[in-house]
Amino acid sequence: MRINHFPTTVAAAHAVADRIAERLKAKPNLVLGLATGVTMEPVYERLVARHRAGEVSFAGASSFNLDEYVGLPPSDPRSYRATMDSQLFDLVDIDKTRTFVPDGLAADPAAFARRYEAMIREAGGIDLQLLGIGRNGHIGFNEPGADFAARTRVVDLEASTLEANSAFFGGATPPTQAMTMGIGTILDSREIIVLATGAVKRDAVRAALTGPITLDCPATALRNHPNVGWWLDAESGADVVG
Repeated sequence: MRINHFPTTVAAAHAVADRIAERLKAKPNLVLGLATGVTMEPVYERLVARHRAGEVSFAGASSFNLDEYVGLPPSDPRSYRATMDSQLFDLVDIDKTRTFVPDGLAADPAAFARRYEAMIREAGGIDLQLLGIGRNGHIGFNEPGADFAARTRVVDLEASTLEANSAFFGGATPPTQAMTMGIGTILDSREIIVLATGAVKRDAVRAALTGPITLDCPATALRNHPNVGWWLDAESGADVVG
């Protein structure tokens, strides 16, 4: 496990983007696991800027997103499909037929989840998984109590997660369920990058990195992975040495 400290949020996010660009140059057909949320916005801004400068191409890459709200169509601007399109996919040279996001409207969610797992396997597995961390230690939408072996499935979201995400819904309550990659799916990735920024993530980061490995903090499962890097700004990483 590698812990990387940066003085600012922007510096941490740009370093993550630069790592992704480096990996794309080394392996143009990279299979990316992608995340959404405010934490990731400067990462995608940096990647778009580097693409426009001719410094990185996504033409051979594929991607699988971590999660999607149940009940939101992909055309809804609050959906994670629409978010990824507007922040990254529509702004770079990736083939959008190779960008995959869980289907929040799947008629048979369990069958779709099995298919999503199969699609990841058929793509050769995820080379580089980008993660954030929730204030309660969740990764993806795997809330406290999630089995470390869990695969893609529909989950109920905790009140703290709904509150944290309500800003994206104009202060209203978001959908109360999501389809998410499981912790077991995440741990299958060859490399994992966790980006955490801001004082609101400090307690979760400390618990994930220094507390007991426990289902109560899903991010502690990452300590069982051989190739994980944490990118922390001064506020999120203030309690962590490394």
